[in-house]
Amino acid sequence: MAEAGVNPVLFEQGGVFIHTTQGDAEDVLLGGKVQLVRKYGSEYIEWNPLHVSDSEPRIEQPDKDWTVVNTVSYRKDNVGAAAESVVVAHQPTRRSHYSMHCKLNDVKTIRKSKPTLGWSYLVFKLKDNVSMPPLHFHEGGSDKLMAEIKKYVTVATTPTDKRLMVVTPNNCDALTQSFSELQILKETSQTYAHKFFQDPYTATLGGFSKVTNFLKDNLLVNQPYSRPADEYAELMPDMAGLGLTMSLEAEHGYELIMQAKLGPRPEITRSDPVTQEEWKKHIDKEGRITDVPQLMKRIFKGGLSPSIRAEVYQFLLSYYPWDSTTKERTEIKKRKEEEYFVMKAQWRTVTAEQEKRFSKFAENKCIIDKDVVRTDRVHPYYQNDSSSHLEILNDILMTYCQFNFDLGYVQGMSDLLSPILLVMDDEVDAYWCFVGFMDHIGVCVNFDMEQDGMKKQLLDLNKLLQVIDPKLYSYLQAKDCSNLYFVFRWLLIWFKREFTMENILRIWEVMWTGEPCKNFHMLMCLAILDGEAEHMQKEDFGFSDILKHVNDLSCRIDGDVILARAEAIYLQLSEYKELPHVIKEIIGTAPASEENGATTGTESPVSESSIEVLAESEGEQAAEQEQT
Repeated sequence: MAEAGVNPVLFEQGGVFIHTTQGDAEDVLLGGKVQLVRKYGSEYIEWNPLHVSDSEPRIEQPDKDWTVVNTVSYRKDNVGAAAESVVVAHQPTRRSHYSMHCKLNDVKTIRKSKPTLGWSYLVFKLKDNVSMPPLHFHEGGSDKLMAEIKKYVTVATTPTDKRLMVVTPNNCDALTQSFSELQILKETSQTYAHKFFQDPYTATLGGFSKVTNFLKDNLLVNQPYSRPADEYAELMPDMAGLGLTMSLEAEHGYELIMQAKLGPRPEITRSDPVTQEEWKKHIDKEGRITDVPQLMKRIFKGGLSPSIRAEVYQFLLSYYPWDSTTKERTEIKKRKEEEYFVMKAQWRTVTAEQEKRFSKFAENKCIIDKDVVRTDRVHPYYQNDSSSHLEILNDILMTYCQFNFDLGYVQGMSDLLSPILLVMDDEVDAYWCFVGFMDHIGVCVNFDMEQDGMKKQLLDLNKLLQVIDPKLYSYLQAKDCSNLYFVFRWLLIWFKREFTMENILRIWEVMWTGEPCKNFHMLMCLAILDGEAEHMQKEDFGFSDILKHVNDLSCRIDGDVILARAEAIYLQLSEYKELPHVIKEIIGTAPASEENGATTGTESPVSESSIEVLAESEGEQAAEQEQT
């Protein structure tokens, strides 16, 4: 039994060194041991050196983060002696100022060494992006430490880097990175709640608030809720957890930004959809699609007639190349059919005994089964329980898991597939168009395990709003909503729950063209907010009122109105000559020289940290200008 006041040691490994350099010394080593201990009701990783000099200060309280390590150097002829002292009978009674420790739940990632290295090492990176020095296991034990760590947190290898492991606290269940599976709406740790992805008419404010709270705690950590008005040098206070840094150039560009205003927003008229006759004019004798850039602009302005959607979607979603002939497409379709049914046969032939030993497969299957039975059930295409359409929806999602092992299935994907299957009405065609949506259009980044794609989009949207509507941004900031967490669902599943089925088909086909700029979907977000800004400010909505109002917009927004407004916002931005470089990068209008970091003398030198200045009121602007 552990003595009273002694923290239980869950794991201990000696012979763990920190390697570094100091001055001209060839070898700088600090030998010690690593421990996994439980204290204060949580698990902590601790590393302590073997020797503690009497001159070192006592540390009565644990540090909140990894301390900066002051290394101790050993001459070559002393290395062996240091190694011999790895095994010690007693731990020092006081902590060395070289010691390091952190809470296990504060670890973001763990990087392990290359297999070819003579010994193994582990690098722990915390959620605030602070990395501890690599811990080198000269006497082995790194695998045992990882095995022990996995008892208390979830550790998953990233798809793109097999040496990088993402750490997720078990109490937030965030591995699959989706709302329901993340359990951010849960009532208990054993019960999943799916209110957020249910019928939008029945979505509740309570659930929506929990979504926002989860995002505050897990996606963008340690962000302040507001900032003093005089702290202009602070970049994106509501996004501080993203680890952004401030540039001093902001102060130099301040007055320029304050004096500059965007020009008037132009009036936009949408066109009629592309008809079948118009589409046929773009097909040559061998079946190739001609004048593709012009066609894309035409689709952007008017969308597609329902009668040609199934055919055109195959090109928009990279199922067929635009320059393929009719004969080549026949061959492509045959090859794609064979490939699809091979993958489908692979998961369908998994036996019950295999499934017991294949946890990822069983997990995907279970979640897909639950999602399919509630996806767009109000639509006639999916309304009948005995309809084969639900089975096809299930089979396509399961096959995609077989196609993309690393990503698997994440809740929300069924929302992206449903409209495509509705239009294609063919299992194989719908599958490959769905793959194109995920991979070629790039929406799969929304489901990345670390949510880096979503973080970046939220941050970019924050910057855009400050430029487009500083008054609205200032209002949202005063209501603790300038973080824009409430648009997370819009971005995650491309507005699928915000518009009717016919509207979302029109919006998606328009956005698939890539016109008129990069990240047009973010301008769509701004367009929706722009339409509600006056009402929210007039009614002086508070935090909860804003969330409820945004949630109640679901399926009550006119798609064509939002598309026209988003296009007008783009033109308003693109016609402004002194647009900050960071905004040009977001919408893709920066010239090649700017993309490489070069700017001309006529361009605004303003850094992204100065954009926030736009969100200040006119009175604050005038006062600040007088001071400068």
